[in-house]
Amino acid sequence: MGASVGQSKGVKSEINVTPLVDVVLVLLIIFMVITPMLQRGKDVQLPAAGKQVDGTKADPIIVSLLSDRQVFWESTKIDESEVSRRIEKALSGGNRRFLVKADARLAVGDVRRLMHVMQGAGAKSIALAVQEEDR
Repeated sequence: MGASVGQSKGVKSEINVTPLVDVVLVLLIIFMVITPMLQRGKDVQLPAAGKQVDGTKADPIIVSLLSDRQVFWESTKIDESEVSRRIEKALSGGNRRFLVKADARLAVGDVRRLMHVMQGAGAKSIALAVQEEDR
């Protein structure tokens, strides 16, 4: 008679990993495409700083100031006169943090003027984005 079910001889049980590799590669490609889209604010050349403070309390609203003095609220271009209105609206829902991404080629006075407008609108927590210095 033949061998019983538990005693089959010569049959190797191998796992086919090809579908797993295909799925992992597709996920990798998806993450590679989506990751650059996750960066908020406008791309500016940040000034360098030696030590950075870890500000991981809450998700801040990003206000970018480009080298040609254009102001962006997250990724939407706005006039400097509209900054106060947007801050007041953002603060109506509670206390918010703001992150200013100012281009390193700007004069300090330009950044101070924007921060003064933000403080005048009621923003109490304003941080400056910097890039860590290469040592």
